[in-house]
Amino acid sequence: MNTEQALHARSESKCELCGTTEQLGVYEVPPSSNGNAEECILLCNTCHTQIENPDSVDTHHWRCLNDSMWSQVPAVQVMAWRMLTRLKNEGWPQDLLDMLYLDDKTLAWAQATGEGNSSSDTVKHLDSNGALLEAGDTVTLIKDLNVKGANFTAKRGTAVRGISLVPDNPEQIEGRVNGQQIVILTKFVKKSSPR
Repeated sequence: MNTEQALHARSESKCELCGTTEQLGVYEVPPSSNGNAEECILLCNTCHTQIENPDSVDTHHWRCLNDSMWSQVPAVQVMAWRMLTRLKNEGWPQDLLDMLYLDDKTLAWAQATGEGNSSSDTVKHLDSNGALLEAGDTVTLIKDLNVKGANFTAKRGTAVRGISLVPDNPEQIEGRVNGQQIVILTKFVKKSSPR
């Protein structure tokens, strides 16, 4: 029996996420599938398209996870976890995630693609020109900034070396100016090119 036949037998020829019986195909669950039935699921075209193209996601379609997340098949649990994680800002998926239990091995597989990394990993700090800022970068101030509580003005053109990023706020960085650690808004800095 090949993988597709095994999946049809396991799922009773239904999409293992939404339960439809039309346009079914084998989906190898990333990141590393060897193509065997344990690492694949049977998906309909709708689920497959929305998994592969996050911009095409119809949140209401994924209410099907309310049922499929209880599957005993690890590959199905992994994809249910990933989609619930992707949609958790909608509210109801977070409730389901709170109920979903994955053993350590399955959870590690679910997290292997980076889905669900904490927001600090996905917050992007951009300078006034839209360049991505990273911890340790050197930036230049593009306007004079009055530093509250320190009684000095950080002058335009001042280089701030070795910045750190404020993890939960993409509009703020921290850096040392005149020996003082200050918070600076990213819209007032320009990333300096490495020398």
